[in-house]
Amino acid sequence: MSKIKQLWRDNRSIILCLSLMFVFRSAVADWNDVPTGSMQPTIQIGDRILVNKMAYDLRLPFTTTSLIKRADPKRGDIVIFASEAADNRLVKRVIGVPGDIVAMQHNVVSINGEPLAYSGADLTTDTTEDGSRLLTEQLGSIAHTVKLAPFASGRDSFNAVKVPDGHYLVLGDNRDNSADSRVIGFVPRHEIVGRAGKVLFSLDYDNYYLPRSERFLAAL
Repeated sequence: MSKIKQLWRDNRSIILCLSLMFVFRSAVADWNDVPTGSMQPTIQIGDRILVNKMAYDLRLPFTTTSLIKRADPKRGDIVIFASEAADNRLVKRVIGVPGDIVAMQHNVVSINGEPLAYSGADLTTDTTEDGSRLLTEQLGSIAHTVKLAPFASGRDSFNAVKVPDGHYLVLGDNRDNSADSRVIGFVPRHEIVGRAGKVLFSLDYDNYYLPRSERFLAAL
């Protein structure tokens, strides 16, 4: 016991600092690594994104217990959730909120019977190096870019579904290369741990992990 007390006296400042840091990352804000391209081009492989863990709930540190509900996810939000179905932490965009009826036909999303507006949806659309097409999707007041593969993936259509209470329908911006609600189903509200709004920093995995300075603090 005396050794523990001595250890506390000698390292009290460091222990308190580390404890506060862990509490902050658990309940207030954290950063999340992005190892896949499911949210390209909005989020690139190698981005470290800032996660606002107080966007929707004030949670008991180191748990998923919500002490105070602050808000609910909205269409267009980029959310981080601990998916039980995927057994992984995922980053996707909210497309459907509880009560919405969502469908997709040939990569055109419809919400409550109204198709979303797209620009550049023709053969003259800008393409990436791998031949993928980039379109601008208007999701309410949020305009964002989606990426479509140059070949049929089998994920470009699904019949109308109603989002149940307490759940959300999420899609990746890289529409033909994303294991989202088309694979794992609706996301329960309690699995959503925060909202992403910025890229803290980014490393280029294809170029010796060099920093991408142009993406530092970039808004999503």
